[in-house]
Order: sequence, then structure tokens, then C-alpha cells
Amino acid sequence: MATKTFAGKIIQVNDEGYFLNSSEWNKEIAVEVAKEEGIALTEKHFAVIDFIRDRVQKGEALTIRSVGKSGIIDIKGFYELFPGAPLKKATKIAGVAKPTSCV
Repeated sequence: MATKTFAGKIIQVNDEGYFLNSSEWNKEIAVEVAKEEGIALTEKHFAVIDFIRDRVQKGEALTIRSVGKSGIIDIKGFYELFPGAPLKKATKIAGVAKPTSCV
């Protein structure tokens, strides 16, 4: 188990940098995690992050397709907001575990 410091708070993360306890997350921390990923967060980013956190809290599976069908953003827009590996980056910034659908 590793730790990282975001917004002056020590966060427990796994070897890939995903939060072990999503309750340690807040928007200030998200901004710092996003900077590490090369992303400057906007309100649209936070809308997607809130959707992801809500789905995970309900125990629902996350996929790129489910985010694309969220009504918040389409798949193309999701890739534009979180380039490269959108679900991996978005979940890391959202402070939740890496989805099982991600390799």
C-alpha cells in the first residue's frame, strides 16, 4: 500500500494510484489528481465525475458505454475530456477504484 499527498492530505492509494478509500476524496483533491494526469477540470468534467461516483456508490458497473449513455456526455466527448484512457483517468480523478472493465 502506498500513500500520496493531495491538497495537504495524505491519501492511501494502490500501486496504480487509485484511492483505497473513496471517502477521502474531495474536489480540491480531484483538481490535483487531474493535474497529474495533464487535465484541467471544468464543470463538464465534474458532471462526469459526479456520475461516476454516484454509480460506484450504488454498486453499479462502470464502462465507457455506460458513461456515454449517461445523458451527460457522449463517448466521443468522454474521450475528449479524458484523452487516452478516459475511464481509467476519470475514475482515478473521481477517487474510486479502477473498474474491472479496465485492463
